[in-house]
Amino acid sequence: MKRYGIVLGAGMGTRMKSEVPKVLHEVMGKAMIEHVIGALETAGSQELIVVTGHKSELVEARLGDRAVYAKQEEQLGTAHAVQMADGALAGKPGMTMVTYGDDPLLTSETLELLFTKHENSGAKMTMLTNVVANPFGLGRIIRDASGEVARIVEQKDATPEELKTTEINTGIACYDNEVLFEALKLVGNDNAQGEYYLTDLVEIIKGMGHAVESVVIENVDGVLGVNDRVQLANNGRIMRERINKKHMENGVTLIDPLTTYIEADVVIGSDVVIEPNVYLKGNTVVEAGAFIGAGSDFENAKIGSGAQILASFVVDSEVGAHATVGPFAHLRAGAVVGAKSRIGNFVEIKKATLGEGVKAAHLAYMGDAEIGPRVNMSCGAIIANYDGKKKHKTVIGADAMIGSNVNLIAPVEIGEGAYVAAGSTVSKNVPAEALAIARAKQENKEGYAKRL
Repeated sequence: MKRYGIVLGAGMGTRMKSEVPKVLHEVMGKAMIEHVIGALETAGSQELIVVTGHKSELVEARLGDRAVYAKQEEQLGTAHAVQMADGALAGKPGMTMVTYGDDPLLTSETLELLFTKHENSGAKMTMLTNVVANPFGLGRIIRDASGEVARIVEQKDATPEELKTTEINTGIACYDNEVLFEALKLVGNDNAQGEYYLTDLVEIIKGMGHAVESVVIENVDGVLGVNDRVQLANNGRIMRERINKKHMENGVTLIDPLTTYIEADVVIGSDVVIEPNVYLKGNTVVEAGAFIGAGSDFENAKIGSGAQILASFVVDSEVGAHATVGPFAHLRAGAVVGAKSRIGNFVEIKKATLGEGVKAAHLAYMGDAEIGPRVNMSCGAIIANYDGKKKHKTVIGADAMIGSNVNLIAPVEIGEGAYVAAGSTVSKNVPAEALAIARAKQENKEGYAKRL
């Protein structure tokens, strides 16, 4: 049976006190709605409709072609929001999962369970419910004498007796798609808020002569949702614990999981060791056997097997196998460090490719460069790549030696095996195997210092 998904993401989220639409606030590197979309995709939803509203253009720009969009111009309740998907889904056979874009902890496993239960039961609506210790503010599940779901009542509309119920509505449900859009036409707004509640579908669908089933979720953390910054942080904490647990189960050593931040799309190989206060972001990949020292921060980095990174920043860059970087190095966008290279403290690399075995042990800058294997960049060596208007390229051949406090004025080429003497400022090409000396002749004036 074909699977559809509707994600409600039109709300302003006033309690977030933000210019950013609520569903675009991030949890562990992704917007909340991206987590929900990913769960639906993994659970097999073949068509996804996102209902937008407040700053819809930002939501659409973030999600791109992962969904079809239906705009809710006026916020008249959850049932009204789902009706916005009528043009895309009404009349199609299949089953539709309705979820919320501010529930980042929702997993594909939970959605798969709900899809499967719905398909196997033959019901026209299958709800996801939960039993909680403190149900305040949440819609209550009211069951009949036989234990079947009779209806859902919102906190504002519940009687004192109904408020004692601890089984709550998560808001997530799977429907027969054709029945869903027929039933939506029957939803009224005779309630305290004057809104069209999706929860009314329980009684409506049962009144149409169809069965309504439920699944009680055991993972309480899977359906928390977010209404303010405190809940956003709490969702982040829970997701971080989930992510860290998954990596540890897969053979990664986290010295202190409480201070290790690994975003959702990061990939880590076995036998990697990660010290405290490390943040791995974006599409970072860390291959087997690498060591990540305390205080390191990676974003979209690729770290080769056996590499060691100590207290360094690596952004949109690559570090080869068994290379060492840091402490306090900064690899900026486009840096590629070859295998077995050594990049030491206070070295900065930007848009430069370093061959295997390059050494830059301290206090060097390499930008817009191609540096061959086994080159030595001594202390204080600088590639001056910017003339005030344009960036220029420097090429250094294999086995060259760049002495301390050398300035290479790009564009310039240093040949293979060449030696640039310490303190030189080089603006002309240096042939292979040549010695380049470009510094003023020293003069000593006897007794002059005393006069100064």
